[in-house]
Amino acid sequence: MSFNGFNKEDFDVFTIDGLDERMEGIREKIQPKFKELGEDLAQQLSMSLGNEMYLHIAKHARRSVNPPKDTWLAVCHNKRGYKKHPHFQVGLFDDHVFVWLAFIYELPNKQNIAQTFLNHLDTVTDIPNEYVISQDHMKKDAMLVDKMNEEDFKKTLERFRDVKKAEFLVGRHFPVGDTILNDGQALTKEVIATYEKLLPLYKLAMQEAEIGSL
Repeated sequence: MSFNGFNKEDFDVFTIDGLDERMEGIREKIQPKFKELGEDLAQQLSMSLGNEMYLHIAKHARRSVNPPKDTWLAVCHNKRGYKKHPHFQVGLFDDHVFVWLAFIYELPNKQNIAQTFLNHLDTVTDIPNEYVISQDHMKKDAMLVDKMNEEDFKKTLERFRDVKKAEFLVGRHFPVGDTILNDGQALTKEVIATYEKLLPLYKLAMQEAEIGSL
């Protein structure tokens, strides 16, 4: 079975009331697609980076009451987990698909990574105008790169560096109704192309992460 994209039924999962009921919908409708898509992404990233990359699918295990408002897959160099490392994501809210290179608050050395990005601001700003940036993976809000100037990038990275809960996610949003979402092959190619464009940032971060782990 090959990945055939995301459809209305997948997004409708987020209208289901109740934690157990929504999680059942996520497991039945979305996670099988994450497995198909994620295995392709992990393979492609492994080839591009020259090291093994592993697929992780969000389990939402810590939740006890509130049903998740979004769900995602992650691809990371670490087999055991991804949240403490730079990683790649694809996920769904009820109104869009997000494709991220993600640096979230659980990174143990995010201050150093942020400073590295500030020191290589030309690499950070070399992002296509249609890409978006978020400072909180739990919120839908994102800033369009086309609307940002160099000072905006600096302020975003300084906040990522200085505020404990601040994050830095960069990538693409595809709204419900975008026809590419219904074409699994085309969407997979677009996700891979997005990741390839962001590899210079990922490699910068991984160099700093490896230094920090010594």
